[in-house]
Amino acid sequence: MGDTDGTRQRRRGDTRQRIQDVALELFAEQGYEKTSLREIAERLGVTKAALYYHFKTKEEIIVSLFEDLTRPIEELVEWGRRQPHTLETKREILRRYGDVLHDAAPLFRFMQENQATVRDLSIGGMFKERMAGMREIVIDPDAALVDQVRCISALFTMHAGMFVHMELEGDPEDKRKAVLEVAIDLVTQAHGGAKGSGDQTR
Repeated sequence: MGDTDGTRQRRRGDTRQRIQDVALELFAEQGYEKTSLREIAERLGVTKAALYYHFKTKEEIIVSLFEDLTRPIEELVEWGRRQPHTLETKREILRRYGDVLHDAAPLFRFMQENQATVRDLSIGGMFKERMAGMREIVIDPDAALVDQVRCISALFTMHAGMFVHMELEGDPEDKRKAVLEVAIDLVTQAHGGAKGSGDQTR
């Protein structure tokens, strides 16, 4: 039976994703600098030429991972810009952001552990742009300074959540809910204690 273009395209996409996943595993195990493309190919069980078909360098793998895993942040920012600046919108933004961070957790750990590499690859600058967009949709333009700090702290709380998961005992889903609840508390306070603060982690 002939292979359709769609199936071929999907399989190619799967290989690309497997390369990204395996590369991240190796970077975590032995560090970015010490990992070679040859080792990534060996772990995958493919030739270096097959790997080259998708990525020519380690940098390309990391930049592609960053773009793939942070695209949902861009989509969330675009969605947030079209919404009214209500407390419910901000809570929904934090809920969705929690899902994005959960999906991208291995990449964020890489960024934390390889800060010099991240700076060299300009991923740091791209991430700052994404964060500026998140701040814009969470902070009211005329908010008092203390409330702006609360909103930024809510975003930092979401990021810190990835390390909370590693440091604290407990069910992963409970930890996710606890992190989200703290972030939503901060945004609720910043919003001036608007009504409806009881329903915080729906």
